[in-house]
Amino acid sequence: MEFDAEPWDYLAADEAIDIEHPLVQEHAARLRTGDDIAFAHAAFDYVRDEITHSLDARDPRVTWRASDVLREGTGLCYAKSHAYTALLRAAGIQAGLCYQRLRSGDGFVLHGLTAALIDDRWVRLDPRGNKPGVDVAFSPSEDRLAYVPDGAASESDSRTVYAFPHPAVLDVLKSATDCVGLCESGALPSSLTG
Repeated sequence: MEFDAEPWDYLAADEAIDIEHPLVQEHAARLRTGDDIAFAHAAFDYVRDEITHSLDARDPRVTWRASDVLREGTGLCYAKSHAYTALLRAAGIQAGLCYQRLRSGDGFVLHGLTAALIDDRWVRLDPRGNKPGVDVAFSPSEDRLAYVPDGAASESDSRTVYAFPHPAVLDVLKSATDCVGLCESGALPSSLTG
């Protein structure tokens, strides 16, 4: 994997990964059981299972800040990854964000997931939420992804771990007012290049 920042940045806060927010701290403390692996697993299961995927749930609320995702209980893949990353960082586990470029109809859409340093190994984990055709579980030792990009369809899997949400993603989420409309109108970001 490649990294776009310094190691300490993968423990830092920003406007979307608001690890110092009381709600993030409260959730991290409540989920903390056992060692870092047990915590990372509990936090993964919580975000995957208890935070609905906005489009799957047909929920129009737009969330992008980790604390908002935890408060509202919903978010797109990007927002759920922000929440999982924030929970991990709040517990002192280095984590960042990764993206895949997947086919959606005649075009492409970015899919967001989390990478974390668990048991001295960086693994990519996808807390988007399970649904028919998507069944992702936690693993401390290998990547567990909801989607495997098809190179023949020009899909791609970025191996860069970003310390903070990419502007192409964050700008779209921050300007949206209807999550379902955002998804159905084809306005989700399709690449990291602008």
